[in-house]
Amino acid sequence: MSVIEAPASTDLPPASKPPRVWKFWGTTLWGVLAFAAMSIGQLTVVAVDVIRSGEPIDLGLIVKAVSSGTTVALSVIMGLPAVCLALWLAIRIARNSFTDYLGLRGTSWKNVLIGTVALVVLVGAWEVLAKLTGHKSAPGFMLDVVNSSRADGTLWLLVIALTAGAAITEEILARGFLYRGWSESFLRPAGAIVASSLVWTAMHAQYYDPFLFTQVFSMGLLFGWLRHRSGSTWLTIYLHALNNFAATVQTLLIANGVISA
Repeated sequence: MSVIEAPASTDLPPASKPPRVWKFWGTTLWGVLAFAAMSIGQLTVVAVDVIRSGEPIDLGLIVKAVSSGTTVALSVIMGLPAVCLALWLAIRIARNSFTDYLGLRGTSWKNVLIGTVALVVLVGAWEVLAKLTGHKSAPGFMLDVVNSSRADGTLWLLVIALTAGAAITEEILARGFLYRGWSESFLRPAGAIVASSLVWTAMHAQYYDPFLFTQVFSMGLLFGWLRHRSGSTWLTIYLHALNNFAATVQTLLIANGVISA
């Protein structure tokens, strides 16, 4: 006697939505949100400093606060968790991995060597050009901040903030998030390198100097190319931190009169 088996069920569990990458407009809007979060985090430190002073709040007091090395260091550090939170939310909604999306992966020693040599050559070329054209090697803003932090006894905190805090915050936003999304849009990698470099240059508005803006933009192009070549944002974070550390040491030497500006 044969047994007739019931047909197997053809109902399949609903497939989960695949991860995605934000394209041009999504990346742009989330980038604006991340920048706003960073600004709020940094301005909160300035606001606390102004309120704690107990003095009547006016423009002079605010300028004094944003020129304080200690306040600048703390505001830079506070920008990092704010940016990370905004980007984590964007990447979470896209159902993607935070580290993979931002390119937070290692790279070869060859890429590290190429990046280091290229950065040294680029910075050296700009130093020579600055001397030939009469431009200062260190902006006045940086000299004021370094001298202020040294007077407050928080120079160590400023070095950490500029070397680690600023490098990580700016790189995961510019070369991590913005480059990733824009490179997979109509901009393609070349357009994403240029666009993210322009945004990164605009983030350094405190310099108020076209010469320095051009220098920052050229460095952004180098970092963008290395991000594309290696697929690693950790590489550009390392190079950014190296550049900021060297610039801080140079500013200290200028402030001490060891070398000329």
